[in-house]
Amino acid sequence: MSTQSFFKTLFLTELVQGLGVTLRQFLFRPSITVMYPEEKTPQSPRFRGLHAQRRYANGQERCIACKLCEAVCPALAITIESDVAPDGTRRTTRYDIDLFKCIYCGFCEEACPVDAIVETRIHEYHMEHRGENIMTKDKLLAVGERYEAMIAADKAADARYR
Repeated sequence: MSTQSFFKTLFLTELVQGLGVTLRQFLFRPSITVMYPEEKTPQSPRFRGLHAQRRYANGQERCIACKLCEAVCPALAITIESDVAPDGTRRTTRYDIDLFKCIYCGFCEEACPVDAIVETRIHEYHMEHRGENIMTKDKLLAVGERYEAMIAADKAADARYR
């Protein structure tokens, strides 16, 4: 054993150096902790949260029941049933998304040819009772109507990257 390593072991110099680094971090660096409910960090317009279905400006729902979102969903969280509407177009009679199965990958949004299904930036939601995890067509349309301004702004902010 050399004298240098003997003195390092005796005086614990590596430990003192490590404690010095820790002290510098605690005393001289600004705190980066976010006090969550009161303070919120900025979100990207591409954030994928709660699903919504959109309508056209005339009030007609966008979904044409092509079932591409159901086919592309890796978690098999989407269930669609369709029928022919009185005007001859194909529309969904049932559109369900199981939020417990969903992995929020965004494939459904990418596959949709008419931008009917989107994932909003809403991430603060909860379920209290059994069955609330299933987003039905009515719930999806209600979310879409309520947050249409935010959805449109996020689509416009993301348009130059597509």
